[in-house]
Amino acid sequence: MSRIGKLPINIPAGVSITQKDNVVTVKGPKGELSQYVDPSIVVTVENGEMTFAINEESEVEQKQKQAFHGLYRALVHNMVVGVSEGYKKEMELVGVGYRVSNTGNLLEFSLGYTHPIYIQLPPEIKVETKSERNKNPYICLESCDKQLLGLVCAKIRSFRKPEPYKGKGILFVGEQIRRKSGKAAGAK
Repeated sequence: MSRIGKLPINIPAGVSITQKDNVVTVKGPKGELSQYVDPSIVVTVENGEMTFAINEESEVEQKQKQAFHGLYRALVHNMVVGVSEGYKKEMELVGVGYRVSNTGNLLEFSLGYTHPIYIQLPPEIKVETKSERNKNPYICLESCDKQLLGLVCAKIRSFRKPEPYKGKGILFVGEQIRRKSGKAAGAK
């Protein structure tokens, strides 16, 4: 059995969970999310707790059932935390002339290329940008969907990945870049 899968999920106040045809739907103050759960996993909700167990009669092999046990418990737990508290990612642009601005959910980046880069964010994500003098431009992304938020952050980061020689790029707030020294002088 999976150690993660054995742990019960406490359902906070204001969060309701419904289950129909192997689809678990979680509603809360921050939004609504749903996730398909494989039939080899049995989901039960009682006394304000949600538990996951392996269905021994299913035809999936045992190793796959154990993998699903931890996977679906983690996915549903992320949904419960998302609809009750939400997730937040903060990024900053490090580099001379790097800028970001937003109008609604449309982000416009100026990252040293010959053209600006535009990205339309999904409506589930709330975005906030700040550009203050003598500080790096800052992006704050908030959502109830952890997977979607991570996907959008990875896409934004791919425009200018942090590089180890000058330390420039788009990085998460508080992230440390391992710096490398440049070319050594020609030793003869």
